[in-house]
Amino acid sequence: MTDRIDGAALLDEVEAFHRRFNVFPHEAAYVAVVLWDAHAHLLDCFESTPRLAFLSPEPGSGKSRALEIVETLVPNPMAAVDASAAALFRAVAGVDGKRPTILFDEIDTIFGPKAGENEQLRGFINAGHRRNRPMFRCVGDGANQTVQAFHSYAAVAVAGLGYLPDTIRDRSVNIRMRRRARNESIEPYRTRIHEKEGFALRDRLAAWAEQVSEQVMNVWPAMPEGVTDRPADVWEPLLAVADAAGGDWPDRARKACVVLVAASKANDKGSLGVRLLTDLRDHVMVGIDRLPTVAILDRLNALDDAPWADLHGKPLDNRRLSRMLAEYMTADNEPITSRNIKAAGSVLKGYYAADLRDAWARYCPPPPESPLPPLPGTENVA
Repeated sequence: MTDRIDGAALLDEVEAFHRRFNVFPHEAAYVAVVLWDAHAHLLDCFESTPRLAFLSPEPGSGKSRALEIVETLVPNPMAAVDASAAALFRAVAGVDGKRPTILFDEIDTIFGPKAGENEQLRGFINAGHRRNRPMFRCVGDGANQTVQAFHSYAAVAVAGLGYLPDTIRDRSVNIRMRRRARNESIEPYRTRIHEKEGFALRDRLAAWAEQVSEQVMNVWPAMPEGVTDRPADVWEPLLAVADAAGGDWPDRARKACVVLVAASKANDKGSLGVRLLTDLRDHVMVGIDRLPTVAILDRLNALDDAPWADLHGKPLDNRRLSRMLAEYMTADNEPITSRNIKAAGSVLKGYYAADLRDAWARYCPPPPESPLPPLPGTENVA
């Protein structure tokens, strides 16, 4: 009979291994990365798998080294710097019957502003976040093609310079890496020496995963207060792993969850549409019930630290403003459109705050000091 492995002590060892070679920005990052390493061995126990993203604004911030250490600790690592979507479909469907853990370094070369859309890869990464979400492709030659389902459920970790598509970022535990300060030191990593130590920990993680798989299967770990929706989906597998390990890991995991979810919200400016709505509310139409379009554009394009003066090389104009706002609805469930505004004996096209208020309440984060009143009929809803 195999001796029972102390999960908490094992995760402590995995954390110590990371700390030898990685400097993460805060304690919560070490906790999250260790839990992610372990969850990759228990993937079939969960309904979803969070992506792990090491991002930084500048090179030389330890992203690739972090991914390199993760590679020694997860099952069947597959470096996928330049892998095609088709290759990944087939790899996850089973290379020698083994599902890979996919590791993307230099993810900015795939999804960065100058890299194009890469919708096939984005679709693969998004679909693989949840179990039983296959992607369908035609297979065969000419008229002899058939539709085949490719399973895409797999653990994915990425590293790159500061950019991820919103749909991937929202499914990720995001670690904002920094260059090491002069007083921060790490042990030099040598593959031929230290890789074997990582592999030994990986094998023990795999053995522990076998022991706790039934305990982890179909559990619903208690979430910290305020963590709901997509962040809860991201953290559910990691908290389940922490609860199975025991010791101080359940408490540390929930504290890390709160820290990283809050940091993600602070760094999340939302979609461009939400940014537009928020800037209109907080900077352009403060205390104003209506404003001509020409004045709105002048104010938006004059905002510091805002994208409106340079959208793909051109300032925001009337046509794009109209198109963006028409995606949102008024309280009467009509698209937001410009209306006539009488000003100084003339009639100009512009927008009314009353038409925007419902979208402000539904999509924008509350203002720092003066939250919007609740929507009509929702005052007593808990």
